[in-house]
Amino acid sequence: MSPDYEKLLNEYRKLWNNRKLEEDTNAENILKEAISRELRDENSHPRVRKTIYEKFYLAVKRIAHSDLDDTSKAALIHMHIHEAEGLK
Repeated sequence: MSPDYEKLLNEYRKLWNNRKLEEDTNAENILKEAISRELRDENSHPRVRKTIYEKFYLAVKRIAHSDLDDTSKAALIHMHIHEAEGLK
């Protein structure tokens, strides 16, 4: 069963509510791009950027400690893993 990207995008917005997300009609593309940008730390000044591994750890920790349901947590963590593997 494929994930409900609309729901996951809304859950992602709850965790990172100040993030500017791309304007696109495809929730899957928006979510993947947002996760990729987060892992590359593109929202920070270049001199203070963290490594992909640090950002991955912080993202998973934030998701795990959130109030989201377990299914959404698992799906978001899985997407972070997939995006991080693509960035290595």
